[in-house]
Amino acid sequence: MGQPRSSRERCSCSNTNCVERPLTRLFEALGRVVAACPWPFVLLPPLLSAGLGAGFIFLPGRQTNDIEGQFTPTGGPAKAERDFVRRYFPTDDSERFSAERLPTEGAYAALIAVAAKDDASVLERAAWDEVLLLDDTVRDAGYERLCARSGGTCASANPLLQLLTHANGSALPELPELPFPGGGGGGGAFLGTALGGVRTDGSGRVERARAVKLMYYLREDGGAAGESRAWLETFLRDFPEKLRKLNLTAVEVTYFTSLSRQEEFEGNTKSVIPLFSITYFLTITFSVVSCLRLSCVRNNIWLACCGVLSSGLAVLSSFGLMLYCGVPFVATVANAPFLILGVGVDDMFIMVSSWEQSSSKADKSDTKSRLAETYSEAALSVTITTLTDVLAFFIGTWTAFPSVRSFCLYTGTAFVFCYVYVITFFGAVIALNHRRVKENRHWLTCVQVKVGKKSCLYNACCLGSCSSEVPEPETSETESEHPMSIFFKNYYGPFLTGKWIKLLVVLLYGAYLGGSIYGCTQMKEGIDLRNLASDDSYVIAYYDDDDKYFSEYGPRVMVVVTESRNYWDESVRNDIEACLQDLENSTYVDRNLSLSWLRVYTGIAGTGSLNINNKDDFINNLPVLFQYSPSFEWDIHKTAEGIAASRFFIQTVNVTSAVDEKNLLNELRDRAKQCVVPLMVYHPAFIYYDQYLVIVQNTIQNVLIAAGAMLVVSLVLIPNPLCCLWVTFSIASVIVGVSGFMTFWDISLDSISMINLVICIGFSVDFSAHISYAFVTSGESSANERAIGALHQLGYPVLQGAVSTVLGVVVLAAAKTYIFRTFFKIMFLVILFGALHGLVFIPVFLTFFGYFGKSLPVTETKMLDLRYRNDKDRA
Repeated sequence: MGQPRSSRERCSCSNTNCVERPLTRLFEALGRVVAACPWPFVLLPPLLSAGLGAGFIFLPGRQTNDIEGQFTPTGGPAKAERDFVRRYFPTDDSERFSAERLPTEGAYAALIAVAAKDDASVLERAAWDEVLLLDDTVRDAGYERLCARSGGTCASANPLLQLLTHANGSALPELPELPFPGGGGGGGAFLGTALGGVRTDGSGRVERARAVKLMYYLREDGGAAGESRAWLETFLRDFPEKLRKLNLTAVEVTYFTSLSRQEEFEGNTKSVIPLFSITYFLTITFSVVSCLRLSCVRNNIWLACCGVLSSGLAVLSSFGLMLYCGVPFVATVANAPFLILGVGVDDMFIMVSSWEQSSSKADKSDTKSRLAETYSEAALSVTITTLTDVLAFFIGTWTAFPSVRSFCLYTGTAFVFCYVYVITFFGAVIALNHRRVKENRHWLTCVQVKVGKKSCLYNACCLGSCSSEVPEPETSETESEHPMSIFFKNYYGPFLTGKWIKLLVVLLYGAYLGGSIYGCTQMKEGIDLRNLASDDSYVIAYYDDDDKYFSEYGPRVMVVVTESRNYWDESVRNDIEACLQDLENSTYVDRNLSLSWLRVYTGIAGTGSLNINNKDDFINNLPVLFQYSPSFEWDIHKTAEGIAASRFFIQTVNVTSAVDEKNLLNELRDRAKQCVVPLMVYHPAFIYYDQYLVIVQNTIQNVLIAAGAMLVVSLVLIPNPLCCLWVTFSIASVIVGVSGFMTFWDISLDSISMINLVICIGFSVDFSAHISYAFVTSGESSANERAIGALHQLGYPVLQGAVSTVLGVVVLAAAKTYIFRTFFKIMFLVILFGALHGLVFIPVFLTFFGYFGKSLPVTETKMLDLRYRNDKDRA
């Protein structure tokens, strides 16, 4: 014990196994303890899982599926802007309702009626009669009792209902002249969001329209909010049947409510519950087939089943613990069990592979020695991958999106439990299974199999052959290698390390990298709210009609002067007018549709000889403005000192894509900041647009921090700095590949795909770390032989892990919801590219640098470890 360490044991720039070796010895000691006393390690994890699993009683109270709260950034500017609007411009849904002045989306039911025939107009008599019938159906359902009111009557669902209808409720015989889109200035009905698919004549009058939208707003002030919600729930339940009974022929109707998006999203989690059973069946089947042996004694079916059970216990323990701790449970967390199952089985395959290879060593015949050898080979590799995965997830919690935080907390904790249970529970199962095999007991009944003169059928079933000879003790010959390991050693490895194949691999990587970078330049940002509903939902049909016929005119944006200003000062009015005109100069704004109380007031003063150039006259003459347009009174917040805040409106146009939404938000806010008057732009949709401000920044931040953390972990635990750089290279390469190719698969960068990119970091380490670690610890003389040895040792387990992880999530491909399909798509890309790097790119690239930073040969490392153990034995 007192001998000084040789220079080969010390850390250096080319050898960092001063950390790896003590950990290896620690795991060897753990393996011996588990092998000596397996039952406590078998029994304690299920008991712990049962105790922690009781946390599921808190699940109903922890479920948080509020779309705004989970999928918009915490502390987004629009949320503060909404609070300002609420404070200075309170609403009154009972007396002075105005949809464009709402600080939120409001409570509403919406109908879109589209002319049934392609060449027909919704304004034709037959179609309009059916539109009026729809209106009557909604009103007969008790709408008028709870409707939002203005001027003592229900707010109009569509301005055309009054313009095109007789007092008796029947349609006009002829279409009157309708200027489109109307509005602007200080009055007139705005038809841009009321009529869709409009064709006008040379003078801008409506000739035909394909669709009409009806918006039925409900009261939310006071105690009416609860009643309005109940009415909307009843509407969603009863309207489809009422619509069917109407038997409409001239129009086709889609519908939506302010509750629809939330209700559909909440139903997503329930839709994947049946897929859990399919996933576990597929994974157990694959694991059993992978561990299947012909002999009923050496069959490893129990190992496969317990490996899957270990993952299930990890899910139960981690989810229960998080629920105990009060962590919100959101829909995205429902993806986690599929992922954890695949990763747990991956670790199982690594352990089983090391266990089987330990039988080939002559000095590893007893259970303790073999399990110690297994732990020294497999546990450190599993530790590296688990640590990197857990770090990736916990770093993922540093995000502005609560849905991502919850997913990362649940999944990262599950990975910790998965790791603990693999090296305790599953290791103990390996030891018990080995005892059974040594005692020649049947894998199912555990009854000792008798050897002797038995029938051929008995011997084939119980011994694996017709021979009645006593099976030989377990050696490298009897417990033979898996055929796939032989394939990697004798066929795939030599093939991959051929000169021309290496050149082909380099060219293939160049094509992969080029395609990935191009895809990254085409990436879309932001979540489309329609994707929160299932594919067969009525919501999708409504969104389709809305996008097709009503996308020309976008949000009507409030422009708010946020501080008190002397509006009676002409220079101040000129400054405000200049700022408003600057906003109107945006390509996304139609200047003819702006609404400004100050412009109208200035115009009235100019024509009516009103004096508005001193404070008293300006304030006292405001009632003249309100007589002209009563709604302007709601746009001015007066105090005893003057006007504390006021607002105007600009109409946006051609906001048809996520790129347009991002550009609109950035451009309007930038222009508002440049104004000499303190301005703020706001619309309820900006709450969701805010994601564009942080999604790329958050993703890059998490990726860079996680990649740095992975590099540090790799440097500490993998005994070769150059290998660590290749692991880091693999991280960057896989992330670029997944980011680029997800564009080709029609996936945008949003809070959902961001989760998967966080996962990508950990998984890219998993595949490359296993192979890289085996390469640098190989004792072979040439780089090609090292690569072949690494593929022989870990090629099949890595392939098994990739297949098992894909099997864990493949059922999500059949999900009807974007959230779960996106999870499958990106996980498939992560596993595909990760396996491609681990089994193709990294082995080839390592051969190019095989002699740089060469680590200790295995023989010398083992001699040092043997000396350590002998010293301990003598002590």
